Amino acid sequence: MRSRCLVVSLASPRSRSSSFAIATLSLALAVAHGPRALADGPFTLTSASFRDGGTVDAAQVFDQDDCKGANRSPQLSWHDAPAGTRSFAVTIFDPDAPGPGWWHWAVAEIPANIDRLPENASASGYIKKLGAVEARNDFEIDGYGGPCPPAGKPHRYVITVYALSTTDLRLAQGRPAFMFDHEIGTATIGSAKMVVNYGR
Repeated sequence: MRSRCLVVSLASPRSRSSSFAIATLSLALAVAHGPRALADGPFTLTSASFRDGGTVDAAQVFDQDDCKGANRSPQLSWHDAPAGTRSFAVTIFDPDAPGPGWWHWAVAEIPANIDRLPENASASGYIKKLGAVEARNDFEIDGYGGPCPPAGKPHRYVITVYALSTTDLRLAQGRPAFMFDHEIGTATIGSAKMVVNYGR
């Protein structure tokens, strides 16, 4: 009886410690090999093309009608996506345009291992190479269409990157941007944004 009690009293702490270590290691491996590792900080968006609260440069301005920009989609980088992210989406929207606003860009199904888009990713074909899809913007063009507001008060342009819980939103290239926005909303688990301004 004493022998049995001695074995239990010596083995229990060691057994509990070993079980805890195994459980901790299993959790770490599951997190590391999941869709995304746990974020170290808040989900954030940065850009080499834009400064939050700043003014849009000519390189990103639309290139038709009275607007004489280069219509290059902006460089964007995002950091610390939430755990469980399986893909990303990006939108640019003008809430100050007449009516319901104006969609300038919507991209979905960006792979989860991508954390940036280079400048001019839309026109250069980079988006397509990723396997992502672009909406038809409110200029009736597939892909990016830069700012080109009516003359007068500057408009705000909201750039948002979304972390999504799925890799497939069942969206096809060239579908309207508002449709992209709806489907993105059904799978969003986190988002980061910046706002820039442009007027003529």
